[in-house]
Amino acid sequence: MVISRLRLFLSVLLLTLAGAVCAQEWPSRPVRIVVPVGAGSFGDILARMLADELQAVTRQPFVVENKPGASGIIAADLVAKAAPDGYTLLLMTNSAHSAAPHLLKKVPYEPVRDFTPIARICYVPFLLLVGQESPIRSLEDLIARARAAPGSMTYGFGNTTAQIAGAALVKLSGLQAVAVPFKSTPQALAEAVAGRLDFLFNDAGSSESLLKARRVRPIAVSSPRRSALLPETPTVAEGARLPGFSVAAWAGIGGPAGLPVEVVRKVGDAVLALAARKSFVDRLAAMGAEPAPAAASDFGTYLVEQYEIWARKTQEAGIEKE
Repeated sequence: MVISRLRLFLSVLLLTLAGAVCAQEWPSRPVRIVVPVGAGSFGDILARMLADELQAVTRQPFVVENKPGASGIIAADLVAKAAPDGYTLLLMTNSAHSAAPHLLKKVPYEPVRDFTPIARICYVPFLLLVGQESPIRSLEDLIARARAAPGSMTYGFGNTTAQIAGAALVKLSGLQAVAVPFKSTPQALAEAVAGRLDFLFNDAGSSESLLKARRVRPIAVSSPRRSALLPETPTVAEGARLPGFSVAAWAGIGGPAGLPVEVVRKVGDAVLALAARKSFVDRLAAMGAEPAPAAASDFGTYLVEQYEIWARKTQEAGIEKE
């Protein structure tokens, strides 16, 4: 009888403890935000701004973990396979979720189904850059020189957005130019500065220091409209007379499929609150980005749309899957 009562007591105690754990509010311990790019890049800066906001709201540490490489696939795959408990989040970008699936024959995750979209954060237009010492002064000039000496020009890229933008410009303008891949954007930028690359596309954020130091020159913007950061710089559509040319990156926050509704709500609310602040908008503008906040449902729809749009962009650029 005593043993039976003891067993009953222990069973009730275990159920009570289990209930207390289940009822524990998220987050009750540190949360990591996995970022698909290296420290100091635009995505890294954005993730750290978001981590600071979430830490202030939840009073729990949010740690940024950089997992660069393979067009964001390494980071995305890690998060896709993580436990859906809200303690592993992902800075989602067009590289891993919109572009890479159409550039590679196989990726180790399903870019929409294997993730829980929480909130879109911003758009990131890309700049068409040449080295400061380059004789190229405009996009029209670049096209004229490329046509005068077919196959003599080179362009580089360190991410999928830059790859597709460069290939699209070459294909749609009827040019012949040699594509040079790099493991990272800083390497490609260094080659352009040194004059060993004729041109490349890159986001304004990671180009900012070189622009200020006058080591690279912007000659066009890849987005449909001019950048507020560089209002005098024409769009590619204007400079190359290519109506509809538009290649811009996007960034948002998400996690593995099956995230708890409470996690999605809390993180989503924090993103929308942050995006409404003038200080955040000004910081984005300084890096050439534009706020584009969207809640989970809208972000989910956007993911599907972008997957299809980037499939078309890749096809138009004439890039074959590797």
